[in-house]
Amino acid sequence: MTGLDRNSVRRTALLAGAALIAGLLPLASAGAAAADGPAPVPVDRFEGEVPFATQPAEGIFTWGGDSDDPPKLALTARSDAPEGAKVLTGDYDISGYGGFTHDFAAGEPAHDWSAHKGIRFWWDGRNTGKKLAFEIKDGGANGEASELWTTSFTDDFTGWKQIEIPFADFVYRTDYQPVGGIDHVLGLTQMWGYALTLPVGAPGQFALDDVELYGKADQSLRASVTTDATVYPVREGGTATVRISVATTGSAPIDEPVTVAYESAGGTAVSGRDYAPVKGEITFPAGTTSGTSRTVTVRTLRDKSAEAAETIPIELTVTGAKAPAETPQVVVDAHGLPYLDPKLPVKKRVADLLSRMSLEEKTGQMTQAERGAIGTGGDIASYGLGSLLSGGGSTPTPNTPGAWAKMIDGFQLRAQATRFQIPLIYGVDAVHGHNNLAGATVMPHNIGIGATRDPALAERTGAVTAAEVRATGIPWDFAPCLCVSRDERWGRSYESFGEDPALVDSMETVVQGLQGARDGKDLKRGDKVLATAKHFVGDGGTGYGTSTTGSYTLDQGVTKVTRQELEAVHLAPFETAVDRGVGTVMPSYSSLDIVGDGRGPVKMHARADMINGVLKGRMGFDGFVISDWNAIDQLPGDYASHVRTSVNAGVDMMMVPYSYKDFRTTLTDEVKAGRVTRKRIDDAVSRILAQKFRLGLFEKPYADTSGASRIGSAAHRAVARQAAAESQVLLKNAEGVLPLKKSQKVYVAGSNADDLGNQTGGWTLTWQGSSGPITKGTTILQGMRNAGGDVTYSKDASAPTAGYDVGVVVVGETPYAEGVGDVGNGNDLELTAADKAAVDKVCAAMKCAVLVVSGRPQLIGDRLGDIDALVASWLPGTEGDGVADVLYGKRAFTGQLPVTWPKSQSQLPINVGDASYDPQFPYGWGLTTLTKPVRGGAATLHELALVAAAAERSGADQVARKVVTKARLLVQQKIGSSVTAANAGHFADADHLLLTGHYAKAVAELTKAYRAG
Repeated sequence: MTGLDRNSVRRTALLAGAALIAGLLPLASAGAAAADGPAPVPVDRFEGEVPFATQPAEGIFTWGGDSDDPPKLALTARSDAPEGAKVLTGDYDISGYGGFTHDFAAGEPAHDWSAHKGIRFWWDGRNTGKKLAFEIKDGGANGEASELWTTSFTDDFTGWKQIEIPFADFVYRTDYQPVGGIDHVLGLTQMWGYALTLPVGAPGQFALDDVELYGKADQSLRASVTTDATVYPVREGGTATVRISVATTGSAPIDEPVTVAYESAGGTAVSGRDYAPVKGEITFPAGTTSGTSRTVTVRTLRDKSAEAAETIPIELTVTGAKAPAETPQVVVDAHGLPYLDPKLPVKKRVADLLSRMSLEEKTGQMTQAERGAIGTGGDIASYGLGSLLSGGGSTPTPNTPGAWAKMIDGFQLRAQATRFQIPLIYGVDAVHGHNNLAGATVMPHNIGIGATRDPALAERTGAVTAAEVRATGIPWDFAPCLCVSRDERWGRSYESFGEDPALVDSMETVVQGLQGARDGKDLKRGDKVLATAKHFVGDGGTGYGTSTTGSYTLDQGVTKVTRQELEAVHLAPFETAVDRGVGTVMPSYSSLDIVGDGRGPVKMHARADMINGVLKGRMGFDGFVISDWNAIDQLPGDYASHVRTSVNAGVDMMMVPYSYKDFRTTLTDEVKAGRVTRKRIDDAVSRILAQKFRLGLFEKPYADTSGASRIGSAAHRAVARQAAAESQVLLKNAEGVLPLKKSQKVYVAGSNADDLGNQTGGWTLTWQGSSGPITKGTTILQGMRNAGGDVTYSKDASAPTAGYDVGVVVVGETPYAEGVGDVGNGNDLELTAADKAAVDKVCAAMKCAVLVVSGRPQLIGDRLGDIDALVASWLPGTEGDGVADVLYGKRAFTGQLPVTWPKSQSQLPINVGDASYDPQFPYGWGLTTLTKPVRGGAATLHELALVAAAAERSGADQVARKVVTKARLLVQQKIGSSVTAANAGHFADADHLLLTGHYAKAVAELTKAYRAG
């Protein structure tokens, strides 16, 4: 790529002058000039010839990650315009991603750019030093269904400059493809336009002019030589085979010979001692078919010494085509060293490997990068990276199990080129199933799992998730979230099992579902993953208005608690997780302010007293601590301070997705300067290596895809279906409207009845999730039809309502994640106007049941009197059949509220145990269709209290729970919909006591609620 400075003379004048001179030249001279290459072909002049418009028309349009990210564009008259009178100008302030696109008309033929050398344009530099991504669209049906090829240029100059980009500089985009890629070949014969991505993080302006094709294509730009891999591991004494191929854009045969001279040279292996040297030349004659291959073999030699891995680069000198971007290298595997012996105890293996590693290798192990940041993966070996991750929506293309496995195997192959061949540990946020993978089984979010009150089912959902994640080559899951959600305005409420630490504790069976045995012996299995308890500690207790992150109101804010509340509410679930053998822990973005400690709010990533002191010290956690995404950047001070503070606080591995180079370099420097001790580094790396050994990654670094056929299988979906059914909470059921009968004519309405994206919520395929048919699954409407119901659907209830027996209105939220979903950040707890109208119309015309599909309670009290049946459906995942199962009585409603359902937003926060407690429905509330009405009254409750006490004394927990459940149903039957401040608190307290094993006291509280009701 080159940049041509603009002279003070107007470019248009130069062009006009050149044209005049050309007209005076002899025809022969003009002909010779034309033969040098094709004339430039305009793509955009920005004089108004291309409108601002979207597909299918030709036009320029903007895009972005949220409503604020798309730039504001204009065609602006400028006296200094390099060409014509106008230029494209824009203003931007991007927090996520944003830019603009010029797509050619979808209904017209694609453009052929193959005769040209590249594309160029004029850019008005602001000397920001930032890179801008420029991509072109090749092949496919149209501009939005093409293959993206990308490169970048740097704004490191001032004023107009012509940027020239040869097509040879473009590379296949690996982080996103709109249709999952096509042929991975830049053919240039079917082009659909271009796009430019603008910088993030600070407001800016830009100006662009005269996008055009330039120059003449030559074979060295059209043809390329590639190798089938960049790294070729081989056991000592074995032979490596390097496959060398020639390919052309458009797959045409080469029209000139291509020669490849090869020679083994350099590296850490010694020629003649470790391998037999190779040298020679391969010729691909003119006319050779694109894709033709030849092989070079490298024979390694055996000796008797134990050794680290050794590298043998194969230098390639290419004539007539573009050479490979990287030099391939054969790697003689490490052998004979104690850490490689799987029979040795993990502790001894760790000690041996640690003793051999350099400081730089150790700090590399403490570094985690995003897959989208490392391109083809060369930095894995260059920086000795210990881990990679996929953030929400960071997927391979196509987004299939095979593509995931192939991608991760490619990254693991890169790690084999390091001295000790330490495998990567790859992590994902599989928070409700393998939710980044299209077609995976998506479970209800945790709030729904909490509503099931079924620890055994929670474990099974974890087991299904683990099996699907590991089958794609991923051994690590950033789940479960053990937050105790104390304010439903929080955008992460649905990630919590509930507001009661006892409920969260009971659902931690999911850790065994993910990991298997508590001692870690199952982690090597092909259906288990390392779990992560997050977010340590107090992320569910942040105060409204305390967040300092953008427009968030609660997320990443301050949790102000007494020491007693911290222990009882927020720390308790983590102690259970440690006892269950959880492998990793992730600190919270939030700050902790312990009343009376004199420190004020301190970010959790800096709280050594909590991470080193409580978690690793008092609780005895022996796994490793992984930071949250760029969380150290929120600490005070400069970057070096961020690094040393977090590491010294006890964070062992840093999630630094795009700043991994800076982190590793800075941490290394901090150790050399004595501000981070080598002992601390050894502790962190020992913890990381121990989990890699337990996972069996040294023996089997590559994906075991034997379980891939079970991803999204009927058996896995059956578990999700059961979880969806058990998560449904029946809040009201006047006159037994539910369950429905198949003979009834049912009128279905509402925004969430037939929307798979809305019912799966955030963290589904992308970070924020999205509405619509985003993955494979069954909507609630489809489930009702599958159940055999006589169903008519009208989303907005505009269809006539006469002649129906009952209506079902499915309303609620659209997807969001984290602080983007905070109430006060463009969100509230009210139904939309359209949903309210649908409820009003249907419930006025017939008996009705309203299902609320949401990540938290919605305020519906003003309509409760007109609603016959009300169901909290939460975010049930991909299996809408499970919701239909309880609607039609195939399964009974058994779910209970995992959080308090408020009457108004002014009551928030409201939680079980509050002194003032007057909710719409109390914590633990949940009607059932399982049994006939429970008979009895106060005398029955007295008898049940005696039985509960006896069962508690004898340790008969199952009997005691059944007794408490019977008492709860009796009380609910009396209270009906007349929940008051007098009975709600006793009712909620009873459920907490049940979960903590105080069965007799639970019945006593229910008796008080009965008398108050």
